[in-house]
Amino acid sequence: MNQTYLDRTFRLLFVILLAVVTIVSIFYLSKITYPFIIGFLIAFIMNPLVNFFQYTCKLPRTFAVVLSILLILSVFAGLITLLIAEIVAGAAYLADVVPKHIDTLIEYIENIFTAQIIPFYNKIASLFNNLETGQQDTIIANIKNVGEQVGTKMGDFIQGFFQKIPIILSWFPNAASVLIFSLLATFFISKDWTRLATKFGKILPSRVHRSSKTVFFDLKKALLGFIKAQLTLVSITTVIILIGLLILRVDYAITIALITGIVDIIPYLGTGLIFIPWIIYEMITGQTGIAIGLSVLYIIVLVQRQIMEPKILSTSIGLDPLATLIALFVGFKLMGFLGLLIGPVTLVIISTLNRANIFHDVWNYIVGKNN
Repeated sequence: MNQTYLDRTFRLLFVILLAVVTIVSIFYLSKITYPFIIGFLIAFIMNPLVNFFQYTCKLPRTFAVVLSILLILSVFAGLITLLIAEIVAGAAYLADVVPKHIDTLIEYIENIFTAQIIPFYNKIASLFNNLETGQQDTIIANIKNVGEQVGTKMGDFIQGFFQKIPIILSWFPNAASVLIFSLLATFFISKDWTRLATKFGKILPSRVHRSSKTVFFDLKKALLGFIKAQLTLVSITTVIILIGLLILRVDYAITIALITGIVDIIPYLGTGLIFIPWIIYEMITGQTGIAIGLSVLYIIVLVQRQIMEPKILSTSIGLDPLATLIALFVGFKLMGFLGLLIGPVTLVIISTLNRANIFHDVWNYIVGKNN
C-alpha cells in the first residue's frame, strides 16, 4: 500500500516537473523563435484561403500561397491607405479649426485667471502676510520641498523618456527583420503544410496524435473565433459612433468613427481616450449641447461593449459567458491589459485539453490506471 502511494507521488511530481519544464522551455524558446511562431500563426489562419485557391481554383500550391500572401497584404495596404487618406483629410480640417479652438481655450483660461485665480491668490497672500514669521518659514519650506520633489520627478521622467528614444528607434529595423522572416516562414510553412502535418503525425504515437488533433482543431476554432469576435466588437462600436456623430452633425464623422473604432481595441481605455478629452473641451468652450450628446454616446458605447464582449467572445470561441467574464477579469488583474487577451486564450486551452481527455489521461497515469 505504501509503495502504491509512493509510486503515485513520484508520478505526480514527474507530471508537475514535466509541465513546468515544458512551460519554461516554450517561454524562452518563443523569445528566440517568435518570427517563426508568427509565421506559423499566419499560415494557420491563411490555410483555408490557400486551400481554396489550390483545390477550387486548381492552382499550384506554391502559387496559391504567394497569391494568398499578396491578397492579404493588398487588403491591409488598402485599408491603411484609406485610413491615412481619411486622417489626412481630417488633419487638414483640424489644422484650420484647431487654432480657433485654442484661441477660445486661451481666452477661457485668461478669464478664469482674471475672475478667480488672481483674487484667490490675493486672499492667500493677505492671509500669509498676517501669519507669524515661524509659520511663514514653515510654509515656505514645505513649498520648496514639494517643488523639489516635483522637479525631481519631472527630471527623472524626462531623462527616462530621452533614454528610451534610442530603444524606440532601434525597434524599427528589428520590426522590419521580424516582418521579413515572418513572411518567409509563412511562405515555407504554408507551402509544405500538408507534408509537415503528415510528418508530425507520424512522429507522435497514435493516441497522442488523436488528442493533439482534437486540441489543434479546437484551438483553430477558438483563434479564428477570437479574431472574429474582436472584429465584430470593433465594427459595432464604429457603427454606433458613426450614427451618433451623424446625429450630432459632427464634421468628419467617418474619420473620427474609424479612429475611435480602432482605438477601441485598447482594453478598458478604448474609446475613452477620444471621448473624455473631447467632452471636457466642449464643456470648457461652452458647447454644452455637444458635450451632453457626446457623453450620452460614450455611455452607450461603453455599456454595449461591456454587455456584448463576454457574449460575443463566448459565442465565437465556444465558452460559457460567465467563464469568459471571469477569465477576462482574472487575466486583467494578474497581467494588466495583456491579460485580457491571455485570460480567454488560457481558458480556451484548458477547455480544449479537457475535451481531448488530456487531464483524464494524466490523472489515470498518476493513479496508475491503464486504459
